[in-house]
Amino acid sequence: MSDFDRNYAARTGYGAQQAAVIDAGLRAYMIRVYNYMAAGVALTGLVAWFTYSQAVVTNAAGQLALTPFGQTIYGGPLMIVLFLGTLGLVFFMSFRISHLQPSTALGLFMVYAGLLGLMLSSIFLTYTGASITRTFFISAASFGALSLYGYTTQRDLSPVGSFLVMGLFGLILAMVVNIFLKSTGLDFAISAIGVLIFAGLTAWDTQKIKEMYSVNDDGTIAGRKAVMGALTLYLDFINLFLFMLRFMGDRR
Repeated sequence: MSDFDRNYAARTGYGAQQAAVIDAGLRAYMIRVYNYMAAGVALTGLVAWFTYSQAVVTNAAGQLALTPFGQTIYGGPLMIVLFLGTLGLVFFMSFRISHLQPSTALGLFMVYAGLLGLMLSSIFLTYTGASITRTFFISAASFGALSLYGYTTQRDLSPVGSFLVMGLFGLILAMVVNIFLKSTGLDFAISAIGVLIFAGLTAWDTQKIKEMYSVNDDGTIAGRKAVMGALTLYLDFINLFLFMLRFMGDRR
């Protein structure tokens, strides 16, 4: 792809016209990825806010109280079911993407985004709406800058990416351990490391998604790649936002 390597055309014998076609195709592919990802984020936000608005009311004392719907969502085993369901959906898409039609894969992605919105609606119980909004826009600006770096850099980010993946597994282990330790110091370290890991993953994943593009892909293969790329960046953004919220969010 000529955007990734400006010597691509010269090495392969493509002329300027062919290189321009590759550039245009790559831009269209990346725009498709970002559009899908943005649609998923928007759906998650809308579902989260609507769920919270139906689950919580303000009582006579000005305090938040759960409605019967809220008690079902937040007080029962439904959250565990949602967690397992969303996790299973991600694994299903990852392992079966080569057998799915692009429209089916996109539909599953949107179902996942909606279900995650149900889960994330609980953050409105913990943090103020103003701080959630502020953190969202800061996260969006950071994500945009990091993704742009991953798209434009000529540096191979693979070594950094491999290190970040190992760090992610360590982060998950630390989070599980801290469930039992309940250490505020470890919790702070987890939040800081989480922001750094997903910041790096955003740049690395963007570069990987860019490298996945091939001018020889037909519509079906290109569509599958676009959906999986959107899912990857969506997860990077959501996790970056959540870890930043632990730093910047004002608790109720």
